[in-house]
Amino acid sequence: MRVSRMGFKNIKLGNLNEMYPGQDILIQTNQIKQYGSGIYAYDNIPLKVQDNIEEVIKKHFNNADYIEVQMPTIQPTEIWKRSGRYNKYIEEGVTMVSETDKGSYFLAPTAEEAITVFTENKVTSHKQLPVGFYQIGTKYRNEIRNRGYLLRGREFLMFDLYTFDKDEDGMMANYQKVKETYFKIFNEIQLEIVAVAADNGSMGGKNSEEIMAISTIGEDTILFDEQTKQGLNIEVLEKENAEEYLKENYGIDDVKKLTEKKAVELGHIFALGTTYSESMDIKYIDSENNREPFYMGCYGIGVSRLLGLVYENNIIKENDKVIGFSLPIAITPYYLYIISNDAKADIAEKLYEEFQNKSIEVIIDDTKGSIGEKIRNAKVLGIPYIAIMGNNTEEGYVEIEKTKEGIKKKVKIEELLKMIEEVKTNKKEIEFI
Repeated sequence: MRVSRMGFKNIKLGNLNEMYPGQDILIQTNQIKQYGSGIYAYDNIPLKVQDNIEEVIKKHFNNADYIEVQMPTIQPTEIWKRSGRYNKYIEEGVTMVSETDKGSYFLAPTAEEAITVFTENKVTSHKQLPVGFYQIGTKYRNEIRNRGYLLRGREFLMFDLYTFDKDEDGMMANYQKVKETYFKIFNEIQLEIVAVAADNGSMGGKNSEEIMAISTIGEDTILFDEQTKQGLNIEVLEKENAEEYLKENYGIDDVKKLTEKKAVELGHIFALGTTYSESMDIKYIDSENNREPFYMGCYGIGVSRLLGLVYENNIIKENDKVIGFSLPIAITPYYLYIISNDAKADIAEKLYEEFQNKSIEVIIDDTKGSIGEKIRNAKVLGIPYIAIMGNNTEEGYVEIEKTKEGIKKKVKIEELLKMIEEVKTNKKEIEFI
């Protein structure tokens, strides 16, 4: 991609939001455009980062044999009345409702009702079980608080998965399998997560855990066991049978040994049991020809929320001042940012073309400006490697900078091509020796 075609201009960063400096950079540099509280448009790079996050999620859940589908984002309110959740969601005031002369609709805040109806008359026999369907789509919630930019949007992208089993053992086996898949996904994206025992709230069901990243920008307070890595939302302590619930479901027998931490919720997993299949009367035929309710699980990841935290967690600084990002290799949309002075512009163009011919995603800064300005742009955009060809660069060589640590190395141009190709193929960082 060419910087000259991005509509990007040099912007000096002003006073950054102390709580959310990463996302504030995106706003100040117009990489994200705010239309209103909790409503955003994405420019090319954050959009492609989000696309790559989606691909990582899909890869791991496809490998785990779950099936991708797509539910409607406009849902008839009748299906919510059928499940019994309509009044509660209306009373809470977080649901966006569209009243038309053709009917009443929810702008989807979640999809338990839609997926249960989807499964009706599709999965009818115990021989078809277990099954699991997932989607990544837009959700809408009339959030009371809209702090944290992408961390709390009114319109947001969400991954949600729904499993159907014939008994509780099958449901809990799926629960554990999905939980393990979450850890694989977040490990690849380079975010350390904790499964936090939580209250099921309006979702209903048996077990519930929030998937959280420990972070100083977190709005939630959790209790954390350093040895078992099990977390606990302090809200659970308010349950009437809290001690029994924690010991039976999560093996926590002494909350006094837990450490208090700040954390950001990125997902939630629920073992729902038969809550929705019974309330909506959607059942399967068992081996003895009886109609039985499905045991369901539901699992979510806030994809746009995850995007926001990725930026906050990958900030780079100079002299204790935030100057930009270095995006993780697994989800960066561009691997290299090519910079040159006017005298070496033709060499830079040739290098760019070679990467294009190899289908390796790189950026060339073909704008008018100093080497220093272009380096600052590369870091504001979050590109993990910069290739610099300036006055002090020998013929046939390029200086490569690893933006995460700010370390540099001079290599031959043909060597640079191989290095970046290996980065893309293996999704591993270059080791500077």
